[in-house]
Amino acid sequence: MRRFKLLQIPFWLTYVFLYLPIAVLVVMSFNSGKSAYTYEGFSLKWYGELAQDERVWDGLVNTLIVAAGSTVIATVLGTLLAVGLARHTRSRALDALALMPAVLPDLVIAIGLLIFYGMIKLTLGLYSVVLSHALFSMAFVAAVVRTRLTNADTSLEEASRDLGAGPVTTFMRITLPQLVPGIVAGALLAFTLSLDEFVIAFFTIGNTEQTLPIVIYSMIRFGVTPKINALAAILLLVSFTAVIAGQRMTKIGESRAQD
Repeated sequence: MRRFKLLQIPFWLTYVFLYLPIAVLVVMSFNSGKSAYTYEGFSLKWYGELAQDERVWDGLVNTLIVAAGSTVIATVLGTLLAVGLARHTRSRALDALALMPAVLPDLVIAIGLLIFYGMIKLTLGLYSVVLSHALFSMAFVAAVVRTRLTNADTSLEEASRDLGAGPVTTFMRITLPQLVPGIVAGALLAFTLSLDEFVIAFFTIGNTEQTLPIVIYSMIRFGVTPKINALAAILLLVSFTAVIAGQRMTKIGESRAQD
């Protein structure tokens, strides 16, 4: 029993190391003073100042546009990619290529996309970031949906084809309804990834617009303030909500598959 408790110490120390800085950030966002390192009392004034910052609002709008657009593209293409890999091919090479954007460093993807956009003479802007984030997120959507496909009942698809339904009809009426929890979970994951992504957006957005992570980067170059802590706390809440919702959808899909 004592040995088991000793083995738990590194486990809890790891959690403290990961989440203590985040907890400090959230607490300091309610600091009444101007210092980001000395707590002087509880206050919501930094959230009020944040709400009046037009630059932050512009960055938030751009970020939501990019996240929504890239999520739609990544969800559609990622779902089709997952179905194709799971149902119509057994190539490990294609599996590796499909998941490559999720494994490659963001910097490599960003530089590659910047060079590609330059070769095709594409003017950088929000639409280029939407395409870039869709490429990056598509691999994650495909991985989530494909996991859901492994638990799907293939006998229903076979029965549909035996009864004369075509591939499109079988997909729309049989396969797709079974994949809805996985698709929603993948879409939420793609939205969260796009919401927080900085490196790819920084390289592919150009000089006319800025997403919220780029706005935060430009703000912290002059020092961390409680306003930045407040902004980070809001983004943290949105990210946690999306992740928890995605996990819940995945569990619902698994329980339905078992039933």
